[in-house]
Amino acid sequence: MVLSRLKLQSERKLTKQICRVVLDHFEKQYVKELGDSWITIRDILTSPSCWQHAILFNRFNYPFELEKDLQLKRYHTLLQGYFPYYPESLTCYVSRIPGRIPSERHQAGKLKRYYLLNAASLLPVLALEIQNGERVLDMCAAPGGKSVALLQCAYPGYFHCNEYDNLRSKWLKQTLESFIPQPMMNIIKVSELDGREIGDLQPEMFDKVLVDAPCSNDRSWLFSSDTQKASYRLNQRKELPLVQLELLRSAIKALRPGGSLVYSTCTLSKAENSEVISQVLNSHSNIFPVDMKEMASAASHDFTFAPSGQEYGLLVLPDKGKAWGPMFVAKLKKSVS
Repeated sequence: MVLSRLKLQSERKLTKQICRVVLDHFEKQYVKELGDSWITIRDILTSPSCWQHAILFNRFNYPFELEKDLQLKRYHTLLQGYFPYYPESLTCYVSRIPGRIPSERHQAGKLKRYYLLNAASLLPVLALEIQNGERVLDMCAAPGGKSVALLQCAYPGYFHCNEYDNLRSKWLKQTLESFIPQPMMNIIKVSELDGREIGDLQPEMFDKVLVDAPCSNDRSWLFSSDTQKASYRLNQRKELPLVQLELLRSAIKALRPGGSLVYSTCTLSKAENSEVISQVLNSHSNIFPVDMKEMASAASHDFTFAPSGQEYGLLVLPDKGKAWGPMFVAKLKKSVS
């Protein structure tokens, strides 16, 4: 039964049509920015049959039987061995073989056992290094995967999950209800604020802030079904770095002195990644970058990182057998004085 469902899902994915307008646009940009690496990346991003899915376990309803089954199928835990920050409460299984297990449906009052995600999505979560009792802000939280992952790592004293878009906010609420027990929801606030205003509304309130910014989502944009809408998105793409910069400036205001901030996107675009971080560093004397080389070294078994051009962060490149990403991650710290 499970195998037939998997086969059906795989066949449906294979019928996805690549949006030529988007591919041509990416081709021009990424050949310049990534060189020969773009050929492999393009082949993976345009071939859903190569895609992999990680399985993040829910510690609040741990799937012991599923774990045995995955181990028999030679799945392994992500980031085995030494890693700078990897809580024992966080469990994520991956396989080198493409494919996915069926996702669970939302059932009111019943917690889901696992969340399917791109394994690279855990890197911003781990980079944030949250500890029990901290005040945490997830500024652009929908659909909620990173919020759920953060809550697998620690018990924050207060957790603010924000999503400006009304429909996406409903999705976020449902995700949290599906994975987090009711008593824990008391420490979680879900809001629909414009993230660019949070810094002024809640100055220096948070120990840790995650800005998983709206971006040109390379993986999904390549399969835009509406060519007209895709063209509009591409025309608006040049506006995104300004929005991302404004979100980061707001996050810095919301961060207490000595606190840490992680910025992430799921695009390869330099303008939305390292260039945004450079602008922030050039305009904020109280913010400095955190070196992520140790994290990259520890994660190199599971991920392929761009070898150069990422002065202030890490860029995960989809690769054969490691089809994760794109994902850009940068960490910043606010000085105490």
